[in-house]
Amino acid sequence: MARRLLVILGPTAVGKTSYSIRKALELGSPVISCDSRQLYREMCIGTAVPSPEELAAVPHYFIRTIPVTRNYTAGMYEADAMDLIERLFAEGHETLVVTGGSMMYIDALCYGLDDFPEVPLMLREHLMECLRDEGVEVLAEQLRELDPVTCEEIDLSNGQRVIRALEVCLYTGQPFSSFKTRTVKDRNFTIEKIGLQRPREELYARINARVEKMMEEGLEEEARSLLPYRDLPALQTVGYREMFDYFDGKQDLDTTVRLIQRNTRHYAKRQLTWWRRDPSIRWIDAH
Repeated sequence: MARRLLVILGPTAVGKTSYSIRKALELGSPVISCDSRQLYREMCIGTAVPSPEELAAVPHYFIRTIPVTRNYTAGMYEADAMDLIERLFAEGHETLVVTGGSMMYIDALCYGLDDFPEVPLMLREHLMECLRDEGVEVLAEQLRELDPVTCEEIDLSNGQRVIRALEVCLYTGQPFSSFKTRTVKDRNFTIEKIGLQRPREELYARINARVEKMMEEGLEEEARSLLPYRDLPALQTVGYREMFDYFDGKQDLDTTVRLIQRNTRHYAKRQLTWWRRDPSIRWIDAH
C-alpha cells in the first residue's frame, strides 16, 4: 500500500487551515499540525488556532497540547510526529494531511534534523537575560563575529533563533553552521508538498484583517495573562513581543497593532523566501 504525506504549506494567513480541512475530509485523513506555536495550550488567539468548528470537522493533532513552560524543539516535534505518522499509517490511512507554516518543523518532518550538541540550561538562561536587558541586536552582533554563515541564513530579529545558534557557538567553540551536515533522513513514505499562494496585496490585506480580528477576540488580555512567561522561548513570537512592549509603555496600542501587522507581513515574506528555494513544492492559488 502506498503511504503518502501531503504537506500543505504557505505564508501566514494564506488560508492553510480551511484548505487542509477540505483535503482531509476528501482523503479521510486527520490534520497533523506543523506549527511551532499553535501547539502551546495558552497561546490561542495570537497564533490563530483553528476555530472550535474547524477542530470538530476532522481530528487534529499538535494543537494546544503542551504548556508554554515546556521547552519544545523541532527535534522533539520530529520524533513525536514520526511516531504519530507511523501509528496512523498502521491504522490503515493511505494519505495523511500535514499543514503549517513553521519552516524548521516542516524541514524536520520531511528531511530530519542534524544532531546539535545539548547546551547547559544556565547558558541559555543567561542569554535570555541578555536578550531582555540588551536587545536582540547585541546578541546578533556577537553571533555575526562567531558565525557569519548562520547570520546569512536566519532571521536576526528572532531572539530565539539567535540564541539557539549563539549558545552552540559559545558552548562548543565551533560555529553553529559547522554542525549542519544537511544529511537527509530516509522516510518510508512519499512526500508531496503543496504551497498555497495569493497576490501580495491580497495576502497583506488578509494579514492586516487577521490582526484586527485577534484584537477583537482578546489578544491584549491573552498576552497580559502570559506576561509572567515573556522570557520563555515560546513567547518570542510576533504578536506577543509587541504586546509586551506595549505593556512596558514603549508605544501606544494603535502603534502596537500596526507593528504586529508589519512584523507579520515581514514574517510571511521570510516564509516565502525560504520555500521558494524548494523545487519540490507545487504552488497553487489559494481559494
